[in-house]
Amino acid sequence: MKKSQTIHPAWLRATHWLNALAVILLASSGWRIYNAAPFYPFTLPSWITLGGWLGGALQWHFAAMWLLVGNGLLYLLINLFSGRLKQRFFPLAPTQFFRDLAEALKGKLTHADPQQYNTVQRSAYLFVMIDCILLVLSGLVLWKSVQFPLLRELLGGYENTRRVHFIAMSALVGFVLVHLAMVALVPRTFLPMIRGR
Repeated sequence: MKKSQTIHPAWLRATHWLNALAVILLASSGWRIYNAAPFYPFTLPSWITLGGWLGGALQWHFAAMWLLVGNGLLYLLINLFSGRLKQRFFPLAPTQFFRDLAEALKGKLTHADPQQYNTVQRSAYLFVMIDCILLVLSGLVLWKSVQFPLLRELLGGYENTRRVHFIAMSALVGFVLVHLAMVALVPRTFLPMIRGR
């Protein structure tokens, strides 16, 4: 009997699930931090926040920050030096992106080979990588504003950096929700992220 081929190697599955945990902890603790000093005319329900109070939320946020940075860096380095980044995520052709997007919106985009990403998936995953880098950089400004004056100014000052950070995290949460919806629509993509095949 032929052994089934590995779709997602162990390092990819591990970093995927650790990143998912980090995003959940960061978003929920970040929402508690936001609620302590909101800059938009709304707050978020306390039941979706983590930390109980501002000090507790900050502790969770900083702990999860190190998980995202360390794990995310490992993910990027392995992708970069193994050649997987170039092989799986490029090339990106605008015409193919819009074609795949139109097919996805009509529910006709095929997932025949789970080892091959379509152009919409490639773009979405690359967006998440860039968004996470923006989250880390803006987070550094919020954490150590005096130590990163150039970065603070590039992001438009401290108060604007708060908004950049919030919007970048909202975009990441939006990606996660769409990602979960796609997994629900194509459930056979879920098991390989658990067992590799």
